[in-house]
Amino acid sequence: MALEIERKFLVRDDGWREAAGPGIPMRQGYLAGDGRCSVRVRIEGGEARLNIKSATLGVRRTEYEYPIPVADAEEMLRQLCAHPPLEKTRYHVDYGGHRWDIDVFHGENEGLVVAELELASEDEPFQRPPWLGEEVSHDPRYYNVRLVEHPYRRWGRAGG
Repeated sequence: MALEIERKFLVRDDGWREAAGPGIPMRQGYLAGDGRCSVRVRIEGGEARLNIKSATLGVRRTEYEYPIPVADAEEMLRQLCAHPPLEKTRYHVDYGGHRWDIDVFHGENEGLVVAELELASEDEPFQRPPWLGEEVSHDPRYYNVRLVEHPYRRWGRAGG
C-alpha cells in the first residue's frame, strides 16, 4: 500500500524565496472527489500524472500515482475536470535536512502560499523554518480538492 505522510503549513513571509530552486508550473483538476477519495490529474512541467488519494483528514493518507501521457492529461483537464483547474507554482526549499514544497497559488486561489513537508513517520522531528506559519494539516479547506470547489479568494464572501 502506498502511504503519504504530509504536513501542511501556511507561509508567513517570503523568507523562503532566497533558498528556493526554480518554480515548476502546475495545473491540476479533479475527476472525482467524493467522501472516500479524490482522483486528480496534474501536469507538472513537461510530465503528467494521475493520482488517487484517500480523503481521510490528517497527515497520513493512502496515495497512488501513475504517469500518463501529457496529451491525455490536457484532454482530461479540458473535458472531464471541474473548471477552472487549480494553478500553482511549486518551489523546492531545503531546510534543516528536509525538502519543503512551497506552493504559490494563482487564479481564484491567488494570495494563498502553502508549505508541505513529507515525512517518513507521523512523529518524525523536523526543524521549523522562520517563514513557516500556522499548521493547517487538519483543516480540509486547504486540501487542493476543496480549493477547486471553494477557492481561497472567495473565503471572505462565502465563509470559507
